Amino acid sequence: MEDLRLEAIDLVKSYGHVQALRGADFSVRSGEVVALVGDNGAGKSTLIKCLSGAIQPDSGRILLEGREVSLSSPVAAQQLGIETVYQDLAIALDLDPAANLFLGRELKRSGILGRLGVLDKRTMKAQAEASFGSLGVRLQDMNTPIGSLSGGQRQSVAVARSIAWASKVVFLDEPTAALGVVQTRNVLDVIRKVRDKGVSVALISHNMPDVMSVADRIEVFRLGARVAQLRPDLAHGSVSGGPVGL
Repeated sequence: MEDLRLEAIDLVKSYGHVQALRGADFSVRSGEVVALVGDNGAGKSTLIKCLSGAIQPDSGRILLEGREVSLSSPVAAQQLGIETVYQDLAIALDLDPAANLFLGRELKRSGILGRLGVLDKRTMKAQAEASFGSLGVRLQDMNTPIGSLSGGQRQSVAVARSIAWASKVVFLDEPTAALGVVQTRNVLDVIRKVRDKGVSVALISHNMPDVMSVADRIEVFRLGARVAQLRPDLAHGSVSGGPVGL
């Protein structure tokens, strides 16, 4: 496959007698949205955790742009340009959008103030506004705590935060779950803009209309392994509307 960004080959992961991954394969190209679909327990989340450094596979290989890598932790994955947005979003509800964007990566003032730990809030706010604006994320007040925003706005901020730091791959775990129609459309628009920037996107979703509208390719998982790869334009006629697990 040409222009592969990230590839998993024959990943195996067991928890005692339960085999979560049974020789699982996965691939995503540069600037491509790949949807991971399958029933609960199919191994999708375990695969994403292996590819984001959250857990270690028992065996198998992970290649980033053709080079085998060891993702020993989420920090190691982030250093390679791989970011993940989980369902719980992992955002600080009491902090504003800019503070959330730079959470763990805060900018400090120059000179002695920086050495004393004083944050450069003005620069962080300006960069956050530019980052959100480039993805079409519209926030009326950058000083408002995240906890007071709508579900769709929180989701968009969480996605934008990952995109701001991801240079290679972004994993999104059910990014439109529990969102309304307008909020879902906004999040899907952000995903398309991420793809257009050349970042690879792996999307876990049970919502087939979302998958069909945004994915360039679909990988179907069952019992811990990939069992099919589909192109939405060819599969469209055989998939009915509504959330389903393939």
